[in-house]
Amino acid sequence: MDDIFTSLLGPELGAIGPLLLIGFLALALIVAAVMIFLNQKSDPLEKLNEAPERRKKKETKAQASLRTAKSNDKLEKYSNFLEPKNEKEYSAVQQKLMQAGYQTKDAVRFYHFSQFALGLAGLAIGTLYFLLVLSGKEPTTQQTLMWILGPGCAGYMLPKYWVTKRQQQRQEQITEGFPDALDMMLVCVEAGQSLDQSIIRVAREIRSAFPALADEFEVVSHQIKAGKDKATVLADMGDRCGVADVSSFVTVLVQSATFGTSIAEALRVYAGEMRDKRVMRAEEKANKLPTKMTLATMVLTVPPLLIILVAPSAIGILELGK
Repeated sequence: MDDIFTSLLGPELGAIGPLLLIGFLALALIVAAVMIFLNQKSDPLEKLNEAPERRKKKETKAQASLRTAKSNDKLEKYSNFLEPKNEKEYSAVQQKLMQAGYQTKDAVRFYHFSQFALGLAGLAIGTLYFLLVLSGKEPTTQQTLMWILGPGCAGYMLPKYWVTKRQQQRQEQITEGFPDALDMMLVCVEAGQSLDQSIIRVAREIRSAFPALADEFEVVSHQIKAGKDKATVLADMGDRCGVADVSSFVTVLVQSATFGTSIAEALRVYAGEMRDKRVMRAEEKANKLPTKMTLATMVLTVPPLLIILVAPSAIGILELGK
C-alpha cells in the first residue's frame, strides 16, 4: 500500500504523503458539501408553511419601505436631462417600466441613466479596443465606425432589451397564474368574504408560485384601504399588468358593481372562461409544435439520407470517369 502512495505522490513527501492526500481529499469533500448546501434551493413546501407572524413582519417592512421611499437626490439634480420632456413619451416609458415590475419613483430616471452610462461605457471600450488592437492594421472607415460606435449602440440598447424581456416574462407569469387566482377568489367570495378580503387572501396564497400577480393584488388592497375608488384602483391594475385577461376581469367587476349583480356569479362565469382559455393556449402551443419541428427534422435527416443514397452512385460515376 505504501508503495502505491509513493508511486503516486513521489518519494519527496515520504511517510507523511498518505496523510496529506487523505487530508486534501477530506478538505475537498467539505468544500463540495458546503457549496452544495449553499446552492441548495428552498423547498416550496416551506414557503407554504411559513409562519403567519413572519409573513406579517415581511408585509409590515414592505409597507413601511413603500411609505418612506424617497426619490434619489443625486438623480434629482439631473432630472431635466434624464427624463423625457414630452409628457406622452414619459407616460409610455413609465407604463412599460411598471409592466416590467419597476414601480419606484425614480424608475424612469434610472432607466435613462443606465442607457446613457452603458452607451458611454460601450463607446469607451470600443475606442480603447480600436486604439490598442486595430489602429496598426489600417482599417477602413466602415470598420472604424463599426468597432467604435457598435459597442456604444449595443450598450445604449441593452436596458431597453432587458426591460422588454422582463415585461414579457412578467406578463406571461400573470397570464399563467390568473385562472388559479380567480378560482381561489371565487372560493373566498362564496365562503362569505368580501372582495377586498378575498384579494388580500389570494395575494398571500399565490405569492410562492406567482409573485408578480401577488404584488399586483397587494397594491390593489393597499390602495383600497387608503380610500381610493375601487373602479379606479382596478383600472390602474389593468394598466400596470398590460394583460388582456386582467383588463377584461376589471371590466367584469366594474360592470357587476355598477349594475348590482352578484360578484360571485360573475367570478364563476369568468373563471370558467379563463380555464377554457388556458386549455386553448396549451392546445395552440401543441399544434404549433409539428410545424416548428419540420425544419429541424429536414435539416437533421435529409442531408444524411442524401449522403447514404447518392454517395455510392457518385463514387461509382467518378471511378468510371477515371
